[in-house]
Amino acid sequence: MTELFISAFITLFVVIDPPGCAPIYAGLTKDASTAQQRSMAIRACFIAMVILVGFALFGEQLLAALHIELDSFRIAGGFMLFWIAFEMVFEKRTQRREERAEKVTANPEQAEDVSVFPMAMPMLAGPGAIAAVMLLMNNAQGTDQTLVILGALASVLLITMAALIAAGPLIRLLGDKVEAVITRLLGVLLAALAAQYVIDGLKGSFGI
Repeated sequence: MTELFISAFITLFVVIDPPGCAPIYAGLTKDASTAQQRSMAIRACFIAMVILVGFALFGEQLLAALHIELDSFRIAGGFMLFWIAFEMVFEKRTQRREERAEKVTANPEQAEDVSVFPMAMPMLAGPGAIAAVMLLMNNAQGTDQTLVILGALASVLLITMAALIAAGPLIRLLGDKVEAVITRLLGVLLAALAAQYVIDGLKGSFGI
């Protein structure tokens, strides 16, 4: 059981990639307060957990019933992530925030909620994570092994939540100019990740 937990933990940690998601999350929430960042991080990880557990237990039946292939998730997720990356690089999000400035002034606790999209889905519970958790569950034998895999998933998401919460204050300490450079750089990396999702989806769809 220990070997199964370690194997599942490493697989899910690499796929979900908490160290990679944390700075992207910090860039997406740079105008939110520390409390708002913490709240969105907790919510994103909780929603991702629900999605991944759902696919772990019922994924095969759901996709078969809807006649949807996992590669379709990869392509769709890639396009959605690319849209977010484009806004990060060209500061479209800044322009949108300025248009909401008067409303935010009236209610300073308002902030753009990124917990559901793009953080929970497709960043954390993306096509890769869904595929990995479904594969691990297919190889599980019995209730004990199923619980071990779910425990590994919960552990990875707890680490992810801690990384997301810590990333915001750390990026904020670097200052506005450094933060702007990092945000654009992360936008480029996110665009590359999005392109890879689409490429993997197309390869899988056409058997390349």
